[in-house]
Amino acid sequence: MQILKTYARLFVADLDAALPTYEKLVGTSADLRFVFEQAEIAAIGDFLLIAGAPEHTDRYRATIGPVVVDDLDQVIAELTASAATIVDGPLHSETGRFVYLRHADGAEVEYVQWSPQVRARVLG
Repeated sequence: MQILKTYARLFVADLDAALPTYEKLVGTSADLRFVFEQAEIAAIGDFLLIAGAPEHTDRYRATIGPVVVDDLDQVIAELTASAATIVDGPLHSETGRFVYLRHADGAEVEYVQWSPQVRARVLG
C-alpha cells in the first residue's frame, strides 16, 4: 500500500469566490471540481476546498484527509487488523472508492482510491 497524495481539507463559504485565491497560491487551476452529496468540492494542489451549507458539510469537519492510496482494500485490511474500525464505506464517488476509518487512537481518516482516469489526470 502506498500513499499517493494527502489533502488539507478547507471549508469555504463560496467555492467560486475562494477558488481564485488558491489557484493563485498554487499556480494552477483546480485538478478536480465536482459535487458530492450536497457539497461543492475542488481539489487544487494539496488543498481540498469544500463549500456547502453547514448541515451538509459539518459531518466532515472532524475527519482528516482525504488520503489518496493505491489500494483501498489493503488499507482497510491492514488498519482494521491494527484495531481501526470502519465508520462508513467503502463507498463509490465520482473520483473512485473511499472509506472512513477510525484509528485506534481515535483519529477519523478518509481514505480514497482514485479511479485510473482520475489518478492519471491528477498525478500524470
